[in-house]
Amino acid sequence: MYRYDEFDAAFVRERTEQFRYQVERRLKGELNEDQFKPFRLMNGLYLQLHAYMLRVAVPYGTLSAPQLSMLAHIARKYDKGYGHFTTRQNIQYNWPKLKDVPDILAELATVEMHAIQTSGNCIRNVTADHFAGAAADEIEDPRPVAEIVRQWSSLHPEFTFLPRKFKVAVSGSPHDRAALKFHDLAIEVVKNEASRVGYRITIGGGLGRTPYIGYVTGDFVEKPDLLSFLEAVLRVYNENGRRDNIYKARIKILAHSLGEAEMRERVLREFIEIKRAGTLQVPQEEQARIEAYFAPPEFEALQDTALPADGALGQWITSNVHKHRAPGYVLATISLKPIGGVPGDISHEQLDGVAALMEEFGYGEIRASHEQNLVLPHVKQSDLPAIFARLEALGLATPNAGLISDIICCPGLDYCDLANARSIPVAQKIATRFADGKRQHDIGELKIKISGCINACGHHHAGHIGILGVDKKGVEFYQLQLGGSAAEDASIGDIMGPGFAEDEIVDAVERVVDLYVTLRRPGERFLDTYRRIGMEPFKNIAYQEQLHAAH
Repeated sequence: MYRYDEFDAAFVRERTEQFRYQVERRLKGELNEDQFKPFRLMNGLYLQLHAYMLRVAVPYGTLSAPQLSMLAHIARKYDKGYGHFTTRQNIQYNWPKLKDVPDILAELATVEMHAIQTSGNCIRNVTADHFAGAAADEIEDPRPVAEIVRQWSSLHPEFTFLPRKFKVAVSGSPHDRAALKFHDLAIEVVKNEASRVGYRITIGGGLGRTPYIGYVTGDFVEKPDLLSFLEAVLRVYNENGRRDNIYKARIKILAHSLGEAEMRERVLREFIEIKRAGTLQVPQEEQARIEAYFAPPEFEALQDTALPADGALGQWITSNVHKHRAPGYVLATISLKPIGGVPGDISHEQLDGVAALMEEFGYGEIRASHEQNLVLPHVKQSDLPAIFARLEALGLATPNAGLISDIICCPGLDYCDLANARSIPVAQKIATRFADGKRQHDIGELKIKISGCINACGHHHAGHIGILGVDKKGVEFYQLQLGGSAAEDASIGDIMGPGFAEDEIVDAVERVVDLYVTLRRPGERFLDTYRRIGMEPFKNIAYQEQLHAAH
């Protein structure tokens, strides 16, 4: 893991003290809420429906055991005993008191954590493939790239006040586990024909009210040129992005209105100019220094063995355990989606328990995923029974990773003042309807994603089944979308039709899923079947009850 140097430590400490002074002024009435807003947003503090919410950065999703213990401490001391992992690999606290926020940030700083640039019109927390550094299909660990981007983008003087927020993701594998094509900018580690490693740059992806799939604007960027290319993209966006309309200010609007050819030309012009100046190349020694922080652990010389496939342990291994690049090791997903629970929530007791488990079995490292789960990246196969037993005791052994009850869900109207409908109760009801483990495994991979409003924090556009909460004259309805994907075969889901009432949506989802099980061919996932047969059969079955009622 990356370790703060003296500059990092001083930078975070000074920023914390600056914000302490700003909070004091707000509490004294010297600043009103409108005046305080830009200060709090740049420090990750939101004002939501019922209280302030603090969003803590987890760069590229990587956490140490001491950091996880600190997150437990903050949940226990300053919140209501839990935190919430988000689709940006961050953790949120929904109930901090304003007077306590500077102390929270000061305590976070002691374990090299902060909340800087987790909100505001700036370059946000850089996310990564949660299997980074361990995946069997990985070309190269992308986290050193993410760290370089983090350092470059933190309080960058030219890009601190962009037209809108700017989200970056990185991946080192051909299989996309980081939703690259739905980011403002994505960096993918690739090899060229000469087997030299470089980066493919995708821009213009995004969800929200105008979803777009990003397109490639840099086919192969050499390693030393990465920051020059990123700076070129950001300059084009900063200069040409709209500031007169918040709904048209993201780079996706600019990228798709200009078109691929024109956007490429503008970026290339800036890139050539920046390279001519010669000030933004990443020195080879600095690249090597940062890469050294992410060197893998000293793995033992082990051999792969047959893993249990029966019973509770076998069911958990089947869904939650994944192939590792080192023989005798695996990656293990810790689901934060217990049946009937709130997706992404974790208690302070659970955080402490996982931190202890990390120290004993996981080389002291864990990852937060954009799917609101945790991942132990380096686990001995022989330790799986002991890990499973510990997770069972913590209530964290749900065997549903990638299955229908592993639902991505935004906080919705229970917390967010932007939401039109509640999303958490719908996720809980769907998970409960499909609680039977055998049924879930028979259904297979099926990603449900739920958003409480068009801002799409629950990524509903990219769900195999997406659900969007809408408001109809004060009544909550839920619109179904089918066929979305956030993987390398990225697609935006198709809207089925009119929304379903809250007491209808779970039945509609079940009818859609049951039809898929009836019509699928051997080996097909839900997404495959939908792409083969289209919307019409699913639409007919989903609205069946409404048609019967009408007659």
